[in-house]
Amino acid sequence: MAESSFGILTEEEIRKIHEASLDVLAETGVKVALKKMRERLRDCGCTADEETKIVRFPSEFVSEYLAKAPREWVLGGADPALEWPVNTSSRLYSGLGTPSNMYDMETLGYRPATFVDLKNHMILIDGLENIHGGQTDIWPTDIPMHTCHVEALRAWARECRKSFGMGAFGVMATTDIMDMMTIAMEGEQAVRNRHPYLTIVSVHSPLSSAQTQLEGLWILAERGQPALMSPEAIAGMTAPVTLAGLLVQHNAEVLAHIIMAQAVNPGTPVMYGSVSTIADMKHGEVALGSVETGMVSAASAQLAHFYGLPCRCVAGATEAKEIDLQCGIEREQSIIQAALAGANLITCAGTLESTCAGANELTVIDNEIIAMAERIARGIAVTPETLALDLIRTVGPDGSYIAESHTHRHFRSEHLIPRLAGRGKRAAWEKEGRPEMRAAARREAKRILEAHRPRELDETIAAELDRYCDIVSRRTLDDFYTAEWEG
Repeated sequence: MAESSFGILTEEEIRKIHEASLDVLAETGVKVALKKMRERLRDCGCTADEETKIVRFPSEFVSEYLAKAPREWVLGGADPALEWPVNTSSRLYSGLGTPSNMYDMETLGYRPATFVDLKNHMILIDGLENIHGGQTDIWPTDIPMHTCHVEALRAWARECRKSFGMGAFGVMATTDIMDMMTIAMEGEQAVRNRHPYLTIVSVHSPLSSAQTQLEGLWILAERGQPALMSPEAIAGMTAPVTLAGLLVQHNAEVLAHIIMAQAVNPGTPVMYGSVSTIADMKHGEVALGSVETGMVSAASAQLAHFYGLPCRCVAGATEAKEIDLQCGIEREQSIIQAALAGANLITCAGTLESTCAGANELTVIDNEIIAMAERIARGIAVTPETLALDLIRTVGPDGSYIAESHTHRHFRSEHLIPRLAGRGKRAAWEKEGRPEMRAAARREAKRILEAHRPRELDETIAAELDRYCDIVSRRTLDDFYTAEWEG
């Protein structure tokens, strides 16, 4: 059986983008905002201009350092029983986004997100079989910004068995996160080996970097933790308007950051990432819900696999302001494009409004869309058993297959049985009060939240996490700023 697949670029087109990216890295270069990173790259063989902070990467250096990145590593959950291989063949799904607003399941109104929303999102991910982990997918507005990272991690340790992650937040916050992960996982070795924490390293397009992101990347690399290099190049604004031009710049940005991780610590797990998209030229705004986002994600998967690296990309994003037809169309097309192109970690479950708003019932709907995408990607198995030639002869003309053992053996694996989508007749649907998918998803979300039981943390671990959160709560924002390294 061949899995269903989709390639938006030919092999020749991938090679041309690769060669153009090498030219950009060698001739134009990338602005590296962190002094010690520039020094490390210079020591390794790059040229670095201290006045402009631009680093140029020779082509042979690029090849040498890309080869140091591992082609496979393990993603672990808080529960030691949960582990997933991450490679160019795997396909995992995760939450992600920056929602600071929520659609309330009780009032059906739009409101600022709270810390309870963040915990509920973790609980939903824990209970949905097709989603493998989350990030700080909901940004609470009712707790201090400088404690959010530790409060989120403590909640994850208590509420979720799956993987977790956040962004790269500079020296102090990234150190906090790694220290708390060590506590939660009962030792640094478990963190190093199982990689329960994924960090999005945001790349500043065009061809630049942020100091705090590189500080976080440095600390992650030192501790052997995965870094997901993720530009959000916007065609027509921060990248060429042509998708091919965007991909050249995007590819150069990703490769530069992967190389930086390997320069700090060869063998640092990485993913080739993408949040790149187009600008809505009519309004001058980002259009994450565009069909081109899915195309760029698909192309990114192909480019990542050209280098032998796993790929993380955004899919399931929408510009819709409600869970409506636009929301469904935009998220499904991008999820299917990413899945069929071979993306290995597909993120953004449960978000809408360019990932700036979240909805619990939408997370449940995404779980079902993912099931559909996975069924398509799995393709059709053609074997003597599935061809069923002997059975066709036996049943013959005008027969029925409903009672055959072959049907009973295979229908659950061959047919996707949806939880939310209604397939009954109109009369039954009307008798039930004309239910629609969002209402069914809301009921399922409430069921998962009500049935959830927190993890049983060791008392010593729970106390250590509480102690660490208390320390962070006594800091000021100035403490975080003064901890940063020289730019």
